[in-house]
Amino acid sequence: MNRSTDLVSAGDRVTDGPLEVPANRSWMDKHRRTLWISLARIAVLVAVLVLWQIAAGRWVDPLFISRPSDIWAQLRDWIADGSLATNTVLTVEEIALGFALGAAAGLVGGFLLAILKVLGDILDPYMIALYSIPKVALAPLFIIWFGIDVQMKVLLSAATVFFLVYLNTAAGVRSVDRGLIDAVRLMGGTRRQVIFKVLVPGAMPGVITGLRIGVPYALIGAVVGELVASNKGLGYLMLDSASQFNTAGVFAALAVITVIAGILNLGVNLLQRRSTRWQATAGD
Repeated sequence: MNRSTDLVSAGDRVTDGPLEVPANRSWMDKHRRTLWISLARIAVLVAVLVLWQIAAGRWVDPLFISRPSDIWAQLRDWIADGSLATNTVLTVEEIALGFALGAAAGLVGGFLLAILKVLGDILDPYMIALYSIPKVALAPLFIIWFGIDVQMKVLLSAATVFFLVYLNTAAGVRSVDRGLIDAVRLMGGTRRQVIFKVLVPGAMPGVITGLRIGVPYALIGAVVGELVASNKGLGYLMLDSASQFNTAGVFAALAVITVIAGILNLGVNLLQRRSTRWQATAGD
């Protein structure tokens, strides 16, 4: 009887208390899930490439879908003659400058118009109307204003990113719990302290969402600008390849653009982890 009671008591102590995780876990124990997810992603990519290689020429005309081997050969040719590096650097410059300019303007505008409520209420309908304009339709106007140089692509990319960051930032500021703001004011907090201690941290999820959504749109703005009017950049490589019915060239340029997008998203993910560490996660 005593032995059973001791076992039950021991079990109660295990189940009733918090879950204890050994501090000396191995690297595999800590990163097992991440490792398996990474391996699964690689397996999916390899399976798609193998299926693509098999399907091209057997079930689908390579003129329409090319082959992974042909795409790799095209990338090697571009690397050898230097065209890949030259055009990639230019497109990355346009994306980075456009994203930085659009995101900065969107952050400032979103915070200002959300804090200055009357001004926000006045300008909101105009901002929504401007956001509704397809940014591709702005390309001809931007060409008239800025020519076909790098500035046009940068500003088109910035205009695309601005509205996404602005709208999400403003929504994030407006969603901050009013009770937190009142509590800080009751404790004697100044307007500056309310902004930087409550509104800015509270709006970070909306800011990060805007930045994350803005990454692919920065790419779209820059590449669309290159497709409309350019003789350099990855968009130009795509257009030039398409004009020669070189499907491998189109896919090769798309592959490079995808890699750039992945790197930019990784940067946004790192920013999200550092800026929202104070928030409790669903598993906490």
